Amino acid sequence: MTVTQKAGKRIPWLLLVFSLPARRASQRVEIWRKLQRYGALPLRSSGYVLPHSPANQEKLEWLATAIRNYKGQASVVQVATFDDLPAERLQQLFIEARARDYEALLRELKKILSLSPLRRPVGQLSRLRRRFQQVVTIDFFHSPLRAQVETLLARADEPQPAKPGRKGKAAQYGNRFWLTRPRPGIDRVSSAWLILRFIDPKARFAFADDPADHPNAIPFDMFAAQGFGHRGEDCTFETLCKEFGIREGRVKRIAQIVHDADLEDEKYGRSEGEGLDRVLKGWAAQDLSDDELLRRGVELIEGLYYGLS
Repeated sequence: MTVTQKAGKRIPWLLLVFSLPARRASQRVEIWRKLQRYGALPLRSSGYVLPHSPANQEKLEWLATAIRNYKGQASVVQVATFDDLPAERLQQLFIEARARDYEALLRELKKILSLSPLRRPVGQLSRLRRRFQQVVTIDFFHSPLRAQVETLLARADEPQPAKPGRKGKAAQYGNRFWLTRPRPGIDRVSSAWLILRFIDPKARFAFADDPADHPNAIPFDMFAAQGFGHRGEDCTFETLCKEFGIREGRVKRIAQIVHDADLEDEKYGRSEGEGLDRVLKGWAAQDLSDDELLRRGVELIEGLYYGLS
C-alpha cells in the first residue's frame, strides 16, 4: 500500500489495523460488530478499510481509542493506493457487500408483500425500513439494488383497500365543516389530521363550545353527545378510526399514542404523546389562534405518521 499524499489531492481510503489481547474475546466481538455497522470492508491481509470521509475518519478514530482502552493496539491510516487491490476492484467489493444486504431485504419484503395488506406484519415492516436506512448510510458507491428495495417499500406504503361500505360512509362526510372546541389539544388536532387524510380531504374547521353555534357543522370531540367523541374507553381519534374503518398500521400506532396522552391511563404504554402534548400546550401558551394551533398540530401529526414508517 502507499500512504504518501500528493499535494492538493485527497487520499481516498482509511485503514484501521488493530490487535487485542486474546482474553478480550467479548471486546473483539464488539469491535467487529461496530465495523460491520460502519460498512467497513475486511482485507485478506489485515485491517479494515473505509472510503475516506470526515464521518468515517471520526468513527474509526473513536474505535481505535476504544481498542487502546481495552489494552490493545490500533492505528488509523490514510491510504492512497493498495498495491494488490486497484481502486475499481475495491469499490466493486463495497458494492457487492451492500448488494448482499439489499438482497436480504428484498427476500423479506417479497414475503411480506405476498400477504394481503391486512395481514402484513407492521412491526416487521418497520424493522425492514430501519434496516434499509442503515444500509443506505453505508452504501458508499450506490448499489443498483437500492432502487429495487425502495420500490418494494413504496408498495408496502400504498393505502390498504377499504372494506365494503367505508367509501360510502366517508362520502357522506365530504367537503363539510367540522366543529370542535377552542384551543385544540392532542386528541382534537390528531382527529383533524385523520379527517383530512382519510375522511374529508376538503374539510374546513370551526371552533365553538356549543354545537348549536354551528348547526350545519359535524361536531367532534365536543362535550355534547352529538357527533364523534369519546365512547366508552376510546378517545375521539379511536372513535373516528372505528366509525370509518381506518385500520392502517401506522394509524393504529398513532391511536395508541393519542389515547395514552389524552386519557392518561397508560393503556398502551406509549409515552411518545407526552412530548407532542407539551409542544401543543407550548404553542397554546403563545396565544396563537385556534386555526394556527390546528394547522401546526396537523403538521405535527403528519410528521409523526411518516416518522413511524
